[in-house]
Amino acid sequence: MFVDDLIKQPGLWSSDDLDAGIVVSSRVRLARNLKGAAFPGWAKEDERLRLCASIREACEAVPSLRHGVFLDMGELEKVDKDVLMERHLISHELAGMGAGSGVALRRDDNVAVMVNEEDHLRMQVISPGMSLHALWSIMDAIDSEFAEQIEYAFSPRLGYLTACPSNVGTGLRVSVMLHLSGLRLLNEIDPVVKGLDKIGLTVRGVLGEGSDADGNIFQISNQATLGESELEIVDLLAKVGAELVQHERNARARLLEDRRSFVQDYVGRALGILSHACLLSSGEVIDLVAALRFGVELGMVQKISPSELNEIMLLTQPGHLQKLYARVIHPDERDELRAQLVKNRVASCELVG
Repeated sequence: MFVDDLIKQPGLWSSDDLDAGIVVSSRVRLARNLKGAAFPGWAKEDERLRLCASIREACEAVPSLRHGVFLDMGELEKVDKDVLMERHLISHELAGMGAGSGVALRRDDNVAVMVNEEDHLRMQVISPGMSLHALWSIMDAIDSEFAEQIEYAFSPRLGYLTACPSNVGTGLRVSVMLHLSGLRLLNEIDPVVKGLDKIGLTVRGVLGEGSDADGNIFQISNQATLGESELEIVDLLAKVGAELVQHERNARARLLEDRRSFVQDYVGRALGILSHACLLSSGEVIDLVAALRFGVELGMVQKISPSELNEIMLLTQPGHLQKLYARVIHPDERDELRAQLVKNRVASCELVG
């Protein structure tokens, strides 16, 4: 099955390039709806099923998805939905839906089209590192391919029509996910968040809206989709992302110069817990492994690579862990198995001065 194969693939943070470590991933997402059809939340069951079947046919005809796979939410087990959520391929909302909703995925794990979530189509392309302009080029092409198969709901005055008014216009959401431990440890993250809000950007945690910034990983995205062109939105996020990377680098340099013992303690404690804990929650693993990755990026930790740490983060999430052991696992047992997995994976790690 596709999801079983999926857990063998690298995730968002798959690069071993330490200079790119601050930027976890980039994502471009478009919301689109079919002309003359009720939005998914307003449609009756028979219409949802009909729309889903129609869009599925369009997905199979789109060149960018021709060799992909379509997963019906009504046919997936909960654990499979969890894996897709943990890899940021579907939303929590879509995971809660059944027949009449689904997702089309490209087999390289970076293009996903959610069907009948809040909108008829939620198309996204995602990749590690800072690559917003390249992703927008891919998304623009996919959008054009879909436009040849279906007619979009569009207003000459407002632009693309969406279920939520905040997405009307371009329907475009652009985001970068950043690892900002330096700014967080210096207690400088709050002014940064307030500054981003003033220029119309939203700051969320690693799991999106309403989530905490586990591991000091923050998702920065645009709020406005009306009044600016797609390229202007992409340019803004790329510019802000580059500026935040520079601020984080400066913060890390100051930490190493003025508070090196504090950073060593922060990283060392994370390694100590990961090496000896008997029970670990998935949230704890994200926090601690991100701290360890911070140490790798600063040259304080050896004999483990960023991609290996990324694999730990993924495999210890509830869905991935259960897929790894090929059975349903109670949360208490998951904490024990998770701790053992982590302990084995970090056994060779070494702290250096």
